[in-house]
Amino acid sequence: MVRPLAFRLRPERLEDIIGQEHLVGENKIITRMVKSKRLQSMILYGQPGIGKTSIAQAIAGSTHLPFRMLNAATDSKKDLQEVAKEAKLSGQVVLLLDEIHRLDRGKQDFLLPLLESGSIILIGATTENPYISIHPAIRSRTQIFELYPLTPSDIGKAIDRALKDKDKGLGQLAIKLDPLARQLLCSASNGDLRSSYNALELASLSTLPDSNGVIHLSLEVMEECLQRKAISHDASGDSHYDVISAFQKSIRGSDVHAALHYLARLVEAGELVTITRRLLVIAYEDINFGNPAACQRTVAAVEAALKLGFPEARIPLAHAVIDLSLSPKSNSAIKAIDAALADVRRGKGKSVPDLLKDSHYSGAKELNHGVGYLFPHDYPGHYVKQNYLPKDLLGTSYFIPVENSKYENALKQQLDKFSSESSHPRRS
Repeated sequence: MVRPLAFRLRPERLEDIIGQEHLVGENKIITRMVKSKRLQSMILYGQPGIGKTSIAQAIAGSTHLPFRMLNAATDSKKDLQEVAKEAKLSGQVVLLLDEIHRLDRGKQDFLLPLLESGSIILIGATTENPYISIHPAIRSRTQIFELYPLTPSDIGKAIDRALKDKDKGLGQLAIKLDPLARQLLCSASNGDLRSSYNALELASLSTLPDSNGVIHLSLEVMEECLQRKAISHDASGDSHYDVISAFQKSIRGSDVHAALHYLARLVEAGELVTITRRLLVIAYEDINFGNPAACQRTVAAVEAALKLGFPEARIPLAHAVIDLSLSPKSNSAIKAIDAALADVRRGKGKSVPDLLKDSHYSGAKELNHGVGYLFPHDYPGHYVKQNYLPKDLLGTSYFIPVENSKYENALKQQLDKFSSESSHPRRS
């Protein structure tokens, strides 16, 4: 039986894993656990096809421990008992338990003492948020690590490796992959490497070679195998950034129809990470104090979209785009921080006023550090007027409110109040 490409190319060492550098990169937590031989049970969560099984298998391969795979929903307690017997004989077993959020009480109770003793190193895999979906008894005995969708660059590295590998990959075939087909393969799977591998293998095995034995994989062939059309912008070219730019400018300009159009183009390209990052930028750059609640709702929509993945992710994304497009706008926060950065980069304000310097050590008073500082909570309204800026920046204003919403109007009133008040007498 010929195993699927994605199965054959699963890494046997941590160094071979694509992406997830925050966990398996040099000196990162899982790498340190493996090198120090101090493995702990863990839960890996994230969307399908981004490396949960690969990390589990690579941990086992790097430590030379027996490795077993079970599914919490479909495998029985008897299957767990077989793993426990093997652990007793060999000393320790790495168990990948897929869909761990579906683990029932009976299996859970059987596993707990084995986790306590360390005879089974459990690696639970789930697409659900473990803080919500997994029983606290299991959570308290495991480390929880989130995996992120692979970037197009990550998937590109994996595709190139698959095409070159003659033993496990497709290197024994003379494959010529069209650059546009490669771009689609890297971007259209929404960070799911398994889907990209499956499409590449299907395309390679279903395409007849030419008279020279070369298999030409065109954009059209890859669209068929991915069941997704390439959208009209190159994921790494100027038109890609043009679409993103048009997306943000349409929301900033309150044209909800145009914003939805550009959202649809990005959705069709499978660019979930690009969309969610851009929406967060837009919320805090262009909406800001015009509608702070919309910023919070955007964060919630982004979290929902990342948990759902496509195609369902389009729903919370559309919700956020409509909300932001029709919200009052303000850019006072970005203007304020950029103005402050400009002064810092010009070398202004290098010092800190003595009264604000740390005074919680012996000798601070002799250096005049903290002397003269007025503690605001000792004054009516928890406010007292004093100078906080460095001398060369006294009187500088960075935050200039835009009177475009009730919330920002309230901020302006508070700012005006503090600017006009003089020192209050000390409260008795």
